[in-house]
Amino acid sequence: MRRARIVISGDVSDRLSVYLQHDLATGSDTGGVTGGLLAVRDAYADIFFDAEKEYRVRAGISKIPYGFEILQSSQNRLAMDRADAVNIASRDERDTGVVFYWAPAHIRDRYKELVRSGLKGTGDYGVLGLGVYNGQGLNRGELNNNVHKIARLNYPFKFDGGQFFEVGISALSGKYVPRAVSITAPTAITPTFNSQGVRDNRAGVHAVLYPQPFGLQSEWNWGHSPELNASHTKIEAAKLKGGYVQAMYKLDTNLGSWIPYAKWQRYDGSEKFIANAPRSILRETEIGVEWLPRPELELTVAYAKMDRTNVNTFVTALNGYRQVHADTLRVQLQWNY
Repeated sequence: MRRARIVISGDVSDRLSVYLQHDLATGSDTGGVTGGLLAVRDAYADIFFDAEKEYRVRAGISKIPYGFEILQSSQNRLAMDRADAVNIASRDERDTGVVFYWAPAHIRDRYKELVRSGLKGTGDYGVLGLGVYNGQGLNRGELNNNVHKIARLNYPFKFDGGQFFEVGISALSGKYVPRAVSITAPTAITPTFNSQGVRDNRAGVHAVLYPQPFGLQSEWNWGHSPELNASHTKIEAAKLKGGYVQAMYKLDTNLGSWIPYAKWQRYDGSEKFIANAPRSILRETEIGVEWLPRPELELTVAYAKMDRTNVNTFVTALNGYRQVHADTLRVQLQWNY
């Protein structure tokens, strides 16, 4: 099971709402358990400052407002996985923090419409989002005295013919404390790094022409992140860049809704959440189709041609990480309630 989510949410009053989400199919980072663990995904409160709910603060464990795909629910996303180049910004898309959101009432309605109509929107994360968060990732303790800062500006346009177009910019900055383990290359080496963290910043742009019926979606970002150096002795800040482009077409028939898509992504930068923060080189093309015979039932079939670094295994004979090629065919059945 990729996901098994249970949500409890509601309005405590006209100025406070709460949202709790747990997953019963979470895996373990330490090995031995591949799934079936209960884990917190979200646990936050929205505190509203006005009756129209245009100004609010979200406090607790929630998604980090960066880019588009990070905020897009897996329930709505076409591809089975988020693009690495963007998703590496925030592990599991979430962290503990406080974020201020602002959006006019009519724009909040527009965000709701983009989800309700099946156009694969993100939901309401404001026109403006400003916040601070721990920076180590979901359900992980803070390891330094530094918080990450986040800013996002986003606007969904609606043209006279009903076509939606969304565009935005995002930026984050902080210091991330990586995890170092011994490397045999050919003698045992444990990389060192600044105990208060390594520079971790990035800025990105995104744009979405919603599928009515043809659509385009793209994100690109640049920055610096902790990365293992060439001599494998130190983890220090290094440049990163990458993103993706996705084309899609929404076709509504008597047999349900069909959305074929093609997605190309590339990434050159570190995998900061992996032990020793190795550098990853990724080139990947994916084609697939999502079929919704009913709004609550979804079947996705996808083929991907991959060229990526196996960042999980250091190969002593190569004195580095192996670049691997793969062809994968995946099928996913999802039911929503």
